[in-house]
Amino acid sequence: MAGSESADPGVEAVVNRIMIDEFECAEAALRPEALLNEYLSLDSLDGVDLVVALEKAFRCRIAEEEARGIKTLGDIYAKVRSRLAGAAAPADGGGA
Repeated sequence: MAGSESADPGVEAVVNRIMIDEFECAEAALRPEALLNEYLSLDSLDGVDLVVALEKAFRCRIAEEEARGIKTLGDIYAKVRSRLAGAAAPADGGGA
């Protein structure tokens, strides 16, 4: 398990738990390349519920335009990591 990417296993674990608990997805099906609507059988209403669950779990905002671009479970992992990294960035842009 090489860590060349800044993968946060905590993000994947929380997202996967949401997928299992809220959408009754089989744990074995939860792979980064899994297509949400085809492979995991999520419809557009499930997509809205998923975004709400992600926003609550990670205390972040995912804009509608961004949510439309999410096609795979891997996209979710990347979007959440991006949001969390943005939240952790310093608020001010410059030095003292």
